[in-house]
Parts: sequence; C-alpha cells; structure tokens
Amino acid sequence: MSSYDNKITVSIAGGEPSLPSLITLKEQTTRDSKKMSPSAQNKNVGATLDKLFRNTTMFFAFLVFILLFGIIVVLFVGSLPALKAFGPSFFTSPAWNPVEIQFGGLVPIYGTFITALIAMLIGIPVSFGIAIFITELSPTWLKRPIGVAIELLAGIPSIIYGMWGLFVFAPLFADHVQPWINDNLGNLPLIGQVFQGPPMGIGMLTAGIILAIMVIPFTSSVMRDVFEIVPSMLKESAYGLGATTWEVVWNVVLPYTKTGVVGGIMLGLGRALGETMAVTFVIGNAHELSPSLMMPGNTISSALANEFTEAVGDIYTSSLITLGLTLFVITFIVLALAKILLIRLSLREGKQS
Repeated sequence: MSSYDNKITVSIAGGEPSLPSLITLKEQTTRDSKKMSPSAQNKNVGATLDKLFRNTTMFFAFLVFILLFGIIVVLFVGSLPALKAFGPSFFTSPAWNPVEIQFGGLVPIYGTFITALIAMLIGIPVSFGIAIFITELSPTWLKRPIGVAIELLAGIPSIIYGMWGLFVFAPLFADHVQPWINDNLGNLPLIGQVFQGPPMGIGMLTAGIILAIMVIPFTSSVMRDVFEIVPSMLKESAYGLGATTWEVVWNVVLPYTKTGVVGGIMLGLGRALGETMAVTFVIGNAHELSPSLMMPGNTISSALANEFTEAVGDIYTSSLITLGLTLFVITFIVLALAKILLIRLSLREGKQS
C-alpha cells in the first residue's frame, strides 16, 4: 500500500481529518498529477496538434470561398457603371467604339463560343482516338514515347502556340487550306457563307484549330488515364465472346469510364473558353460580327488582353470588366452543367446496378 493510501486510511480511521492532514493530501495529489506518464503527455500533445491541423485545413478550405466571393464582388462592382449605362443591351450590341463611348459585348461573346465549339469539335474525336490507340492498339514499346509527347505538348506555354500559329500555321493555312475551303465548301447552300472569305490565314477558324491543338493533350491524357483503369477481365471477357476492338471500346470501356471522359472534356472546354495569348495572336482582334469563320473576330480573353491597358475612362474600363464577369459566369455555368451531368450519370449507374 502506498503512503498516499496510508494517509487516507489513517484520516478515515481517525474520524474527521485535521487541517494538516488535508494539506498533506492536497500536496500529495498535486505531486501525483505532475508525475503523469509520458504516454498520457504524448496523447495530450497529439490531441492539440490534431486540433491545430484540423483548424488550419478548415481555414484553407474556407479561404477558397473567400477568394471566390471576393472575385465576384470586385467584378460586379467594377461592371456596375457599364451595366447602368447600357443595361441588358450590352450583351446584344455589336458596337465597340471607345471614341463615342459605345460598347457592346456581343462580338467577343460570340467569338468565345464559336472558337471553343470549333476546338471541341476537333479536339474530342482526336483525343478519343489518341487515348484508344495508346490503351488498346499501340505496341508496348510505343506507348511510353506517345505518352511523353502528349505531356510535352501540355507543358508548352500558350504564347508559344500563338507564335507558332501566327508565323507558321497561318501562312500555310492561307496558301493551301483556305482556298480549298472556299472552292469546295463556300458554294454549299445554307452553310456556304460560313466558309467564305479572303484567305488571310487568321480568323476564328484558325483560332479554333489552334485551341483544338492546345486542348488535345489535356483531354487525351485524362481519357488515357481513365481507360487504363478498366479491369482487364472485362475486356478479355468481351474479346472471348467474339467482340471486336471497337465493340469492346464502345460497350465496355466507355460505359465504365464515362464519368472520367466527361470530366476530361470539360477540362478541355474550360481551357478553350479562357485561353488568351494563343487566341490573341491568330484571331485577328476585330470587333466585327461576321457569319464567316474566315473573317477576323474577337473573344472575351483576347479583348481583355488587347485593350485593358489602353482603357481610358470609367465606362471603357467598366465595359472590359463586364466582359470579364461574363466570362466568369459562362465558365461557372459550364462547370455547373458538367457537375449536374456527372451526378446524373452516377445516379443512373446506381439504378442500373
């Protein structure tokens, strides 16, 4: 029995404890509490560090919302003068005249959608083909070089794409491709005017093709990664039943990876909508609304890059900020629709299973 237990026994046996006994018991209890085991001390320190870690990571997570809210507020406040001056007609007017202080966002909004649409129409099939070839058809010795080449393309700065597009691609496009498009597609009924125009080499079609080249590495990389996670047993079972490569891809690989494929496409679309420097080099930077893809045009990003440093006056600056807010809203809507699509795909998979 310890001395502490002895003192308790003596004090109980003697009836009411005396004041010196109480003081002795208190001192003994204090000494015992100070003699805490190292494991208990480590446990307290671990709990403190865990709480600190949890609060720190929570702050980082909420910092994203704070930054997002701050960006929205700044864009909205900066766009108020233009919205008050022009109202909703700002988004439907093709006018852009800094001298007469007349501004409209229809031309850059139209150019943004058209160039992104061209990029996706070209980029999605090519990316799909690259991913399928790497995962299903390519010899083993060729997979790694192609994968490295795709990663290198993804790492090239956008300004390099723009310079290459302006000095190399645009002259070749004007000399060899645009004349053929004019002669063979320009006379088609209904859609002929879309492919008519002088062979200048620059324009919305050129910008869309450059954007397609830029988004292909990102989209194909995501598709390749998700195709590689398909269990080999599923594909081998399909081949064993006599399915062709295309049937395996269409009926096994794509249904298994459709969520990841949609995510890769949305990643490419997001880059196409927000690309700046490459488009600025090759689109022509003209505030002209034309149905022809051969003609120069403008996008929201290229308009901001070209004119923001030259904007004089509150209305001019506010109009450019309104374009930035418009691009933010467009990107947000695209991402929201992609998220809804992914959720619906996940729910459908659950029902089917």
